Formats: sequence, structure tokens, C-alpha cells
Amino acid sequence: MAIYVKRAFKYRFCPTDAQAAELSRTFGCVRKVYNMALAARTEAWARHERVNYNQSSAMLTAWKKTEELAFLNEVSSVPLQQTLRHLQGAFANFFSKRARYPRFKSKRKSRASAEYTSSAFTFRDGRLKLAKMAGPLDIVWSRPLPEGSVPTTVTVSRDAAGRWFVS
Repeated sequence: MAIYVKRAFKYRFCPTDAQAAELSRTFGCVRKVYNMALAARTEAWARHERVNYNQSSAMLTAWKKTEELAFLNEVSSVPLQQTLRHLQGAFANFFSKRARYPRFKSKRKSRASAEYTSSAFTFRDGRLKLAKMAGPLDIVWSRPLPEGSVPTTVTVSRDAAGRWFVS
């Protein structure tokens, strides 16, 4: 029986140069998709229309088929879909007056992160392998996960000092 832990544990890891390049590329694609979807929703909002998650997902599929955005196919699609879900949540909070209108993500000021769901990673014997990644991440375990716990989502992030984290 699997135990699901609500609290997120944050661990450091040291990626190889290839892994760092792949993750940086993923972070850039996530930011690009978020900003393009936000721009499309803002334009629709100006026309007094609403765009939902399904329409945003269809836009992502269309963007991936264009020549100038073909690089989106090089990274895992799961973080790209997750960023659309996060944008949907931001708009839900805006419409229910719990938050301000969503802002565009900046290359310099925003936290570089990507969220992977259980379909895009494998976690076996303390080793984490992400989708479209050559090898497992070299995680420095500061404390063990609770016995029998199974991660359902994994967020990989990089802070301003260049340190890498997985939670």
C-alpha cells in the first residue's frame, strides 16, 4: 500500500552538463508556453471571450506543429501541459477575486521550474529519472522519504544562485 505525503520535501542535486542543458531548455520552453498562452487568453479577454484549458492545450498542439516553435517537441510535453494547468488555476483565482490578473514570466525574475507528473518520471530505489532525460538525477538525500511513500508529482527548479532542487 502506497502512502501519499502532502508535505513536499526539497532535495539538492547536481546535474551533469547534458542534464543541466536539457533542464534549462525545458525551463525556457515552459516559460515560453506560459507566456504565449497568457497572451492568447489576454487577447481573448479583450474580445470578451474566455479560453479554457482544453482550448489552451489545442493551441499548444498547433504551436508545436509550426516551424518556428518546433523546438517545443524536443522537451517532455508533461511540463508544458502542467504550465497550462497552472495558468488555468491562476485565471480561476482571478475570476473568483482571490488574486490579481496573471503576469508574464520573466527570464530573469521568475523561478526556473518544471513540474512532472507520475507519467513523466520513474522513481525506483531512490533514483529519479525524468522523461526525455538520458540518465537519473544525482540527488543528495538530506533526509529519507517516509517509508512506503510514492511521489505523484516532481518539481525540478533552479534558484538564482544556480543551485538545483527537486521536490
